[in-house]
Amino acid sequence: MNQIKFSESIYIHASQERVFDYTQDYKNRLLWDTFLKKADLIDGATEAGLTVKAYCVAHNGIGMETEYVSFNRPKVTAVKMTKGPFMFKDFLGSWNFKRIGPEETEVIFLYSFTLRFPFNMLTPFIKRNLQNNVKQRLIDLKNNIEKK
Repeated sequence: MNQIKFSESIYIHASQERVFDYTQDYKNRLLWDTFLKKADLIDGATEAGLTVKAYCVAHNGIGMETEYVSFNRPKVTAVKMTKGPFMFKDFLGSWNFKRIGPEETEVIFLYSFTLRFPFNMLTPFIKRNLQNNVKQRLIDLKNNIEKK
C-alpha cells in the first residue's frame, strides 16, 4: 500500500522555545488547535515527552491514540498512531520548529499515513481534507500565539 505524505508550514512571530512549549502543553491545546474537540495525555502523564501517549478527538468524532516517538525540545516532536480509526493502517506526524530569528519560527507539520482498503480508493479526498485541516491548524496557531 502506498504511503501518503504531505507537509505544511507557517512563519510565526515568536521564539522557537515559546512556540514549541505552547504547542506541547496540553492545557493550551484546545485554545489553538481548532481541529480537535478533545486532547488529553493518558496513562497518568502530566506533560508531553518521549513514550508519552495522548488521545485526541477531531470535531468529526474520529479519535486517535498516539505515542511520542521523538521529543527534542525546542526543535521537533513526532508521534505515531497506536490506536485509531480503522481506515488508517498507520499514521505518523512530526512537528518541526525551525529558528529563523530570535522572535521568528518556521513551524512545519509533516504527516505520513497509509489507508486500508477500501478507504485507499478515497486517497485524494482524504489527503486533501487532512491537508486543509493542517493548513487551518497552523493559521490558528499563528493567530493564537501572536496575539498573546
